[in-house]
Amino acid sequence: MDALIIGGTRNLGPSIAARLIEAGFRVTVFHRGFTLAPLPPGVDRIVGNRSREEDLRRVAGSGSFDVVVDTTLYDGRDAEAVARVLDGRVGRYLMIGTGQVYLIRTGLERPFREDDYEGPVMTEPVSYSRDHEDWLYGAGKRAAEDALGQAWRERGFPSTVLRLPMVNSERDHHHRIHGYLARLLDGGPVVAPAGSVLDLRHVYGDDVARAVAVLARSGEGVGEAFNLSQDETLPLDEFLANLAAAAGTPLRIARVSRDVLEERGLLPRCSPFSGRWMSALDNGKSKERLGLSYTPVAAYLPRIVDRLRAEWTAPPGYERRSEELALAAE
Repeated sequence: MDALIIGGTRNLGPSIAARLIEAGFRVTVFHRGFTLAPLPPGVDRIVGNRSREEDLRRVAGSGSFDVVVDTTLYDGRDAEAVARVLDGRVGRYLMIGTGQVYLIRTGLERPFREDDYEGPVMTEPVSYSRDHEDWLYGAGKRAAEDALGQAWRERGFPSTVLRLPMVNSERDHHHRIHGYLARLLDGGPVVAPAGSVLDLRHVYGDDVARAVAVLARSGEGVGEAFNLSQDETLPLDEFLANLAAAAGTPLRIARVSRDVLEERGLLPRCSPFSGRWMSALDNGKSKERLGLSYTPVAAYLPRIVDRLRAEWTAPPGYERRSEELALAAE
C-alpha cells in the first residue's frame, strides 16, 4: 500500500509517517525542502510546491495512492487543484483541518461539534485589527473544506477532514510548550494576561497520527469531518501546574494587563495559550465511530518535556525575558 504525505516535515509529519509505516504503508513525503526534519527510514522525499499544479501532477505521475494525507492545505484554490489532480488516483484523502472553522461561525457554544460547521459566519474583521489574521486562517480552511465537499458530492472524491485544536507535540514549530517550559525552569514567574482566558482543550500530536493511521486503513467517514481532541478541558493555571509537575519545578504565575503585554509585543510568546482564538472541540464522534482514545495531559506532557530537555535550545521570544520579569515585579 502506498501513502503520500503533503507537507510532513514539521510538527505532525514525522509521527504520521511513522504510524503509516507501522500500518504497512510505503510512504512518500512531498514538501518544499525548507525543513529537513528527520523522517523514518525508507521514506521517500519529493521536493516541490503544492500550490503549483504542475508539481502536484509530477508527484501523482501515472500512478495512484491508497491514501494521501494533506497537512498543508489552507485555501479553496489549492483544495480544488488537489482534488482535480488526484481524482481517480487516490483511495482515501485525509485533510488536516482546524477547529478554527468553528471560531468564525456565529452563535456557537463550546465545545464545538461537527454539525456546528453549517451556519452563518462572522463578517471579516478590518485588516488592521488583531483578529484579522486568525479570521483569515479560519476562512481559508473553511474554503478548503467546502471545495473538498463539493468534489465529494459531484465526483465522489474520497475526502475526510480531521479538525484539530492546538496541537501539543515534541516537534511543535510554534514552540508554545517550549516557551512555557523555559520560563518555568528559570525560576521566574510565567507572565500571563490578567482577567479571564479561554480554557484549554488541545490534542497530543501522536494521537492525531494514530487517528490518521486508523482512517488510512478504514472505509469509515468518507465525505465527513471528525473532531480530534483530548478529553480534558483545563484552565490555563491547571495546565501549567501539570507542566510544572512534569518538569519537576514549582509553578509561579504573574498577571499583567493584556493591553500592556500586547503593546510591548510580548504576547503571544510569553503566554501562547492565552489567545482569544483557541477552539475547544467535542471528540465524541471520533471516539464512537472510529474507536479512538486520547492520551491524558498528565501522560503526554512528560514525554514532551523529556524531548525538549534532550534537544534544548532557547525558544523564540525568550530573549525578551528580562522585560517580562520587570513587568511582573511592578
